Amino acid sequence: MTIEPIAHIRSCFGSKFAVPRQPGLCPSAWGELVFEKRYRQADALRGLEGFSHVWLIFGFHETIHRGWKPTVRPPRLGGNERVGVFASRSTHRPNSLGLSLVSLEGIELHGPQGPMLRIAGLDLLDGTPVYDIKPYIAYAESIPHARSGFAGNLIERMEVVVEQDASEVFEALPERAQAVIKEALSLDPRPAVQSEETDRIYGAFICGHDVRFVVSDGLCRIVELLKFT
Repeated sequence: MTIEPIAHIRSCFGSKFAVPRQPGLCPSAWGELVFEKRYRQADALRGLEGFSHVWLIFGFHETIHRGWKPTVRPPRLGGNERVGVFASRSTHRPNSLGLSLVSLEGIELHGPQGPMLRIAGLDLLDGTPVYDIKPYIAYAESIPHARSGFAGNLIERMEVVVEQDASEVFEALPERAQAVIKEALSLDPRPAVQSEETDRIYGAFICGHDVRFVVSDGLCRIVELLKFT
């Protein structure tokens, strides 16, 4: 079987670093799903407006060249313990496919590029190829008592503060952009092996800005925001 993208994602996340590791962890995160020309048909979306969430089958396009690995080191285990790739959601998979559940905020049928979906809560990088869309059905797919193995504990979040030198630029951003930045950084996007480092300045491309931040004593401090295009 040969598959090809039906669409691509325009995302508030401009680089892999700081993209949430699971969907829904950054509810303010926004994106647009733009269809490829041959799939820009309003009829293909008929009835989708009745659903609040959709599954996206997508490709890990920036890591596919690295191939797959039979074992990986999940961040939830501190990056120090290996598990089988099929017991993880690692990007290093045989077919480099991912599955993401996102909120469907709206459908634009008559835009300049044809039908387009507005989505939220995404964990997808700008430019991500999408191979299929399926509606989320709560009665069949919500399993409240399911076991989640080593990923069963709730994600811990850090407090995020904006230093004075960065406050003017930050406060000039739209409220949703401010929320995306704080939600994403509160998840501590640093590699697990670097989680003990302090006072190192990291940069994440979020909502059109290079967001520079430092983590120390369980606190994330935004020290600078630089606009990029």
